[in-house]
Amino acid sequence: MSGPSTYEPKTAFTRWLDRRLPIIRLGYDSFVAYPTPRNLNYFWTFGAMLTLCLVVQIVTGVVLAMHYVPHISMAFGSVQRIDRDVPYGWLMQNIHSVGASMFFLAVYIHMFKGLYYGSYKAPRELLWILGCIIYLLMVATAFLGYSLPWGQMSFWAATVITNLIGALPLVGEGLKNWLMGGFSVDQPTLNRFYSLHYLLPFVIAGVVALHIWALHESGQNNPAGVDVKSKADTVPFTPHATMKDLFATGLFLILFSVFVFYMPDALGHADNYIPANPLQTPPEIVPEWYLLPFYAILRAFDFNIGPIDSKLAGVLAMFASIGILFVLPWLDTSRVRSMRYRPIARQCFLIFVVVCFFLGWCGGQNPGRILVKASAFTAELSWVQGGQVGEAPIQADGAAEWDDAAASARESAAQQGATMSAVRRTSATEGTLITVTGGSVQNSIVSGETLDEMEAAISEAKVAVGQAAPFFSVERRVPPMFTVTNLSQVLTAYYFLFFLLILPILGLREKPGRVPDTIAKPVTSDGQVQGAS
Repeated sequence: MSGPSTYEPKTAFTRWLDRRLPIIRLGYDSFVAYPTPRNLNYFWTFGAMLTLCLVVQIVTGVVLAMHYVPHISMAFGSVQRIDRDVPYGWLMQNIHSVGASMFFLAVYIHMFKGLYYGSYKAPRELLWILGCIIYLLMVATAFLGYSLPWGQMSFWAATVITNLIGALPLVGEGLKNWLMGGFSVDQPTLNRFYSLHYLLPFVIAGVVALHIWALHESGQNNPAGVDVKSKADTVPFTPHATMKDLFATGLFLILFSVFVFYMPDALGHADNYIPANPLQTPPEIVPEWYLLPFYAILRAFDFNIGPIDSKLAGVLAMFASIGILFVLPWLDTSRVRSMRYRPIARQCFLIFVVVCFFLGWCGGQNPGRILVKASAFTAELSWVQGGQVGEAPIQADGAAEWDDAAASARESAAQQGATMSAVRRTSATEGTLITVTGGSVQNSIVSGETLDEMEAAISEAKVAVGQAAPFFSVERRVPPMFTVTNLSQVLTAYYFLFFLLILPILGLREKPGRVPDTIAKPVTSDGQVQGAS
């Protein structure tokens, strides 16, 4: 893409170095003379921001590692000591924790840009796959780092995720035990997480180098999705792209600084300021905001799919939601790269972005939270006013035969004229049948806007008539409703349909809009119309 090197050493030392280690030539060709399309917009500046974030995370992480103690009885205290006693430790810690969120914010925009402008299409398939590998490594690194403070949310997030890995067939149980270092989250788990969290950023840096190498080999995409045809369609990386990157990165640093100095805990969870307690589960276990969409996909499967139970289905769907990105270059069948000239695909993509936002929202909510319901929750209480109460023992031959024995006893009591009957089980094979003969059956209906309100109304009704009836039967009626889990299921379905059906079908059927003549028509060398590749 860049062509022959134009670097010329100016001094004796640079000529000597260039003959032995042409590192200055490499930097010059990569970041000074490298030709970039002249129509790049500010979405192309997020690569520079991501590079800055990676450097910041590695530097601050190394500093924090000097003071962190990876021991279950001292990890939480060491994090607090860094924040309070280590000189500028609060700053390093804030930069590192906020930096993780800024890192993911920039990478999500970078990925959405690649999706919209078709940067995954030939000849950039390997460039996209390397980017997906970087993202997967980032997710793993972020999860491991989230566990290190050893607060309540850290400990229980580690417990939940490692147990989910155990649901994978064949390798799951062995992988889970290896990660835990035993059969529960404990000291060996923290040692492993600390070691891997320290190692993976350097692996990410290595893959980033490959990513940049692949970018320079295939050349940059551009908003029009049209390959450059001559040097007239490009400008040198420095100063044109460099100044744009510096300006955008400056704005990014302002946002970064606002969170570091004024809202360092805004993107975290308050429960992580409570020391880890294996005996007390938090009311709600949630990961950091940048992993919430995948957590929502995981929880969307609350039903079994044939021989696959709901837990395994959720785990497979969560991994598939990332894995599908790796094969995206072959799923999108359109010959036009940029969605700027694909109106239907553009609308579907905008819906996809909204779906991802709402998946993140669902991941942070209680899965049983009711969004819409057809009516109030109701319950019908039945009891007998008056009548004679009687009791009879029930004896089953075994625990497996208990249900049949109880049903037979109630049926026999009804044939003998019992108005109402109930069964009280006292052991695996024994119980008591309580019957009421005679009297009149009374009914009462209570309701509530929530399940808790309905249960409270049921308790009040029982107290009101408790002296007049020996027992009650309660029939609860739950109205049709739409919960956070149901919304997650709809959103998850669209997420996968977008990649598996919408993009392949639109690529074959959609008629794209007119592609511009060239990237920069006034300076083209041949004046010919350039079609979409």
